[in-house]
Amino acid sequence: MQLSPLGVRATAGTLLAPSGIVLRHQWTDDGLTVSQVSNGAHVLHLAVAVCVLNDTYREAERLGIVVEGVAVDADGGFDDDWRSTGVEYSVTVDSSASPDSLALLASVVDDAAEIPRALRAGVPVARAT
Repeated sequence: MQLSPLGVRATAGTLLAPSGIVLRHQWTDDGLTVSQVSNGAHVLHLAVAVCVLNDTYREAERLGIVVEGVAVDADGGFDDDWRSTGVEYSVTVDSSASPDSLALLASVVDDAAEIPRALRAGVPVARAT
């Protein structure tokens, strides 16, 4: 996936990027590395990428699929008033599992990933008073 200036990448395991911001997570000893983020658009896209990455490990474990590494790219656009026009993500998985098993994993993660589900449903956001 070719990333725009608003795109982000989250990586872990054998696909861990050599540079970026390192975050701890439960799935790998070295944590995950995320690309530099400098604005809210990056953070929105990063929420999707990190959620999908973590859920790929979680659902792979549940399905008995061995995953050595995961990389998730997330990107999207905004209209002239800076309303999101949508978020798209792509996942690369380092695994010796069959293509059918990896396709099942991708489908299960797409259905389970909480942040993409929340965004798809629409999220009310209000300033606290």
